[in-house]
Amino acid sequence: MTNEKSLTIDGFRVGIDGAKNLLEVIRKAHIELPTFCYHSELSVYGACRLCMVEVEGRGLVTACTTTPEAGMKVKTQTSEVRELRKMNIELLLASGNHDCPTCGKSGSCKLQSLAERLGVDKVRFKAPVEQKPLDLTSPSLVRDPNKCVLCGDCVRFCSEIQGIGVLDFTHRGSQSTVAPAFNKGLAEVDCVACGQCAAVCPVGAILVKTEVERAYAAIQDPKKTVIVQVAPAVRAAIGETFNAVNDTFTMGRIVSALRRLGFDKVYDTSFSADLTIWEEATEFVNRKQNGGKLPLFTSCCPAWVKMAEHDFPEILDHLSTCRSPQQMFGSVAKDVLPKELGIAREDLVVVSIMPCTAKKFEAARDEFKTQGSPDVDLVLTTQELARMIQDAGIQFPELPVDSLDQPFGTKTGAGVIFANSGGVTEAVIRYAAGRLGEDHPVIEEVRAEQNRREFVLPTPDGEIRMAVVHGLAKAKELVQEIKAGTSQVEFIEVMACPGGCIGGAGQPVTHSAQTRRRRTQVIRDVDTTHDLHCSQQNHVIKELYKERLGAPNSPEAHRLLHTHYHSRKRIEGAGIALSEFTGEVKIPVSVCIGTACHLRGAQDLLKRILKHVDDADLVDRFDIKATFCMESCDRGPTVRVNGHVLRRATFEMVRDTLASAAAGALPAVEACDDCVHA
Repeated sequence: MTNEKSLTIDGFRVGIDGAKNLLEVIRKAHIELPTFCYHSELSVYGACRLCMVEVEGRGLVTACTTTPEAGMKVKTQTSEVRELRKMNIELLLASGNHDCPTCGKSGSCKLQSLAERLGVDKVRFKAPVEQKPLDLTSPSLVRDPNKCVLCGDCVRFCSEIQGIGVLDFTHRGSQSTVAPAFNKGLAEVDCVACGQCAAVCPVGAILVKTEVERAYAAIQDPKKTVIVQVAPAVRAAIGETFNAVNDTFTMGRIVSALRRLGFDKVYDTSFSADLTIWEEATEFVNRKQNGGKLPLFTSCCPAWVKMAEHDFPEILDHLSTCRSPQQMFGSVAKDVLPKELGIAREDLVVVSIMPCTAKKFEAARDEFKTQGSPDVDLVLTTQELARMIQDAGIQFPELPVDSLDQPFGTKTGAGVIFANSGGVTEAVIRYAAGRLGEDHPVIEEVRAEQNRREFVLPTPDGEIRMAVVHGLAKAKELVQEIKAGTSQVEFIEVMACPGGCIGGAGQPVTHSAQTRRRRTQVIRDVDTTHDLHCSQQNHVIKELYKERLGAPNSPEAHRLLHTHYHSRKRIEGAGIALSEFTGEVKIPVSVCIGTACHLRGAQDLLKRILKHVDDADLVDRFDIKATFCMESCDRGPTVRVNGHVLRRATFEMVRDTLASAAAGALPAVEACDDCVHA
């Protein structure tokens, strides 16, 4: 090995071999430097300073931001380096509330494990006294700014991998924090609830919102019959929590554990994944043959659906109207089982075990309620199920293997592979091939790891251009190409999480691509060993169509298995406060600064209003906010004063209205379209 291609680490020669930073070279030398803010899939940040090493002639440098050069002499364990690492851990522990025994991340917290690894047994610095409020607005996540260590992992993942960017740094110095825009709650901004911020958060600053106690309450209610569906990705990951990753009977042990926890019936979401293929493939064929809107995007991933509602409402007609497998199961179960079990619908509780935090949001959507009653009552993640098993003292690896209940425990391999990116597409291809009397083909492009791949499927009716995408930034990129006319794909599978559902934020925490590959292989092995590989081979679904649904895409199938989505273009909530709160009741003033109003001069109008109120010494009289939600796009700028709406508002019109309000001549009214002051 020549000096031109290598450097020295702790006295040993190590090849550079294309490594992009010194940290990668050090890891090649089988040395795991402590890192807090480094992820190979994200941009380099270099904030935590834990990967400090000493380079001869340069002194202390961060390994993640240093380019390796031939001939470098690196030391990773000098006394100065070790002392700095320990001090940095102490500072992080003192940066907020890190009470490990009561933290939801305890046991999987990187700060906790690094403190133990580096021998930090005391903290010499005092934590800040101020306690910031928790953000509990999201149905999927809990954000605790008191635990944030400003590593920026959530900020970069949300922006770089998901292309959403709802989190960012605010303020400066000791006041720095990570928060959504204008310090809104996660539910009030464009958060899609994918939960990947919680997955990459090394501490407990963002956690999955737990519904474990709700599940126990339902199980222990003698009036309730509690059934549970288990998503295919769960079986690929839960064994990691119990050191049983090579167990080939994981699903049977999951069933056994759920019965011991008190669930009355245990079913498989792969059943309704098969059902999804019948409906979605039929929908695609109908659109293609009858001139319907193409391309067709899959709608199994609720995080992707929510992003489309926020950012691309113009393509919502291109989303499949099929509900996700979770919601199809809930709808069918609550339609069929009450009669079979002899109970009322309201006494049947449907619980989901999912790898995904966005499924919690999805289950709570109004579209998936029948007369106000949700089809899926609550969602537990893989993490939450593992916690319940541990809390109950159940020795998971030692459990006997149990069988799923019928009729909704029957599935094919096509339903199982939904867990992997490309699985939905492969299941559709198998369905189409089976209808033509052919064996199910394996198309390598579908199974590739790239976060975007495209291929052409030849059929007797012509070629079909298909695409598979995971990571929402790549989905956005593809949507923009379709809108610009540079992409001609006709069928597109989108998953928000890395690798698909196997990489969901509700799974046991991992940052390892190798772990995701192992989970993917588990799913493929289940498919390979299964007797049935095509969704149309599921005889229970055939019976369901015969006895209940009629045919795929029939009116009854549409009632139970399909839905429609709506635009979420505006930021939700009361608007952005632009005046200080004095404790006195103020006259509310809102100015719409949405796109259409902005183009008609709303921004300049808002500036003039603020200046006028300040110049006239009326700051204490008015509560002025910028809003996005008056939906009067053809008559903007739109301003609301004390409930009275002004269309095509001019500064003079607003000024006179403010004067009337200040003089008490404009009584408050409930805002409505009839309250027009024009």
